[in-house]
Amino acid sequence: MTEINLYAAWIGMLLGGILGAVQGLFFHKEEWLGGYGSWQRRMMRLGHISFFGIAFINIAFTFTAKSLNIEQEVPLPSALFLIGAIGMPLICYLSAFKKPIRHLFFIPALSIIGGIMSLLWIIYKY
Repeated sequence: MTEINLYAAWIGMLLGGILGAVQGLFFHKEEWLGGYGSWQRRMMRLGHISFFGIAFINIAFTFTAKSLNIEQEVPLPSALFLIGAIGMPLICYLSAFKKPIRHLFFIPALSIIGGIMSLLWIIYKY
């Protein structure tokens, strides 16, 4: 079950690297996307880094489940971490250009929090 989280982690790192490289082609332009402190540029930076941050969570989850031999017990945290891995960068990039989408940030944030809490509960039970 946790293999999908490992794949998602490495795909997320790849996408984070690619999108970071693309964004890096323009960072030297002071007014690109409204300047360094603009909403668009901040959201794109957050989206780029969220690929890596949530990838590390998915890697830690995978190795935790494997090392504790609880892989069969973790479908809920697995799914929640995948929702976060897809949702957070997606919502960051979309909200960079459509500001009202920022109201959806609670979905990936609560998914990650719920994944951590459910994993801790499973670990606690064992």
